[in-house]
Amino acid sequence: MKKIILAATITAAFCAGLARADDIKPADVPAVETPTPDNVVTFNIAGASDYRYRGISQTALDPALQGGADYTNNPTGLYVGTWLSNIKWITDQGGDTRVEWDIYAGRRGEIVKDVSYDVGVLQYEYVANNLNPNANTTELYAQLGYGPVYIKYSDSVTNLFGFADSKGSAYIDAGANIDVANGLTINLHAGHQTVKNDSFHSYTDWKVGITKDFGVVTVALAVIGTNTDKNYLSPNGSNLGKTAPVLLITKTF
Repeated sequence: MKKIILAATITAAFCAGLARADDIKPADVPAVETPTPDNVVTFNIAGASDYRYRGISQTALDPALQGGADYTNNPTGLYVGTWLSNIKWITDQGGDTRVEWDIYAGRRGEIVKDVSYDVGVLQYEYVANNLNPNANTTELYAQLGYGPVYIKYSDSVTNLFGFADSKGSAYIDAGANIDVANGLTINLHAGHQTVKNDSFHSYTDWKVGITKDFGVVTVALAVIGTNTDKNYLSPNGSNLGKTAPVLLITKTF
């Protein structure tokens, strides 16, 4: 996420009247560091060719419109946020909602130099869904990072996305986001979802992609796939975890 930093500089307005530009050498002007604000709020909106979550399409391989907001307190590392996207998988199973609403909170920081952590709780809310068991899900997560590399573990403290008797399901993933140059990042990811008491729906997913920050928007293109073939299908029989390219365009402000 890009951080919103508000700063104002008034001295430049008077320089033209006091001296010519060539009278001031770079060494004569002290460097001014912009302080990081204690409290940061960002908003984001995105369009995706397909909403993939842990490798599985949530929109029956169709496009998605997404958006959210985040608040971070930099001195403590505490954060809270919310995010929404259209979905289709609940209505495909006879439910009522076409919206996923996520609410999350946690704390992130650095343990030692270059070693980061991120721990928190995430609530997936599917408003007014009438699936039985209910699709609403709560997960706890913990992540460790070293430079661009990370490993993350998520554990459901409720049933997982409507699977019966699935409390305690786990997802573990590892990856790297490697900065190349000029705002270009290589994205690598592999993960495994274990659905407790339901090995048929446990699976592995992966992603290889690139992200480019153009300033105005950020564009991500990835090839995403899973080892699912018969256990995650749309009503028309399409494999929701099939290997396919996915395009995401995001604006953060």
